[in-house]
Amino acid sequence: MSTNIPSDLKYVASHEWLRAEADGVVTVGITDHAQSLLGDVVYVEVPSVGDVLAVDAGAGVVESVKSASDVYAPIAGEIVAVNEALADTPDLVNSDPYGEGWFFKIRPANAADLDGLMDAEAYAKEIGA
Repeated sequence: MSTNIPSDLKYVASHEWLRAEADGVVTVGITDHAQSLLGDVVYVEVPSVGDVLAVDAGAGVVESVKSASDVYAPIAGEIVAVNEALADTPDLVNSDPYGEGWFFKIRPANAADLDGLMDAEAYAKEIGA
């Protein structure tokens, strides 16, 4: 099982990671642990730009040769960008989950929501790494 858990990110129990960007937007994807459990990703559905999501609202789907899994909004806010590349190359989620395999960017309704999320150490404990 993969234990690639970057220390500069925040995490949630449903295996999404969050990176706060300099402009206040937050980039979201699924963790290396999650993509490892899923296996070869063959399809990714992302939300639409302009969608306003509540915390834990469905924000997409990732399908692999093994199963399908929902992707959730780890914080409330408005979707300001989606990773269009995933439509043609969903395996970016496997090869680069913390880089080119990101799912969407969200403008937080409340930036302080990030403060209550897990850091890398807490996420490692959560997954038994």
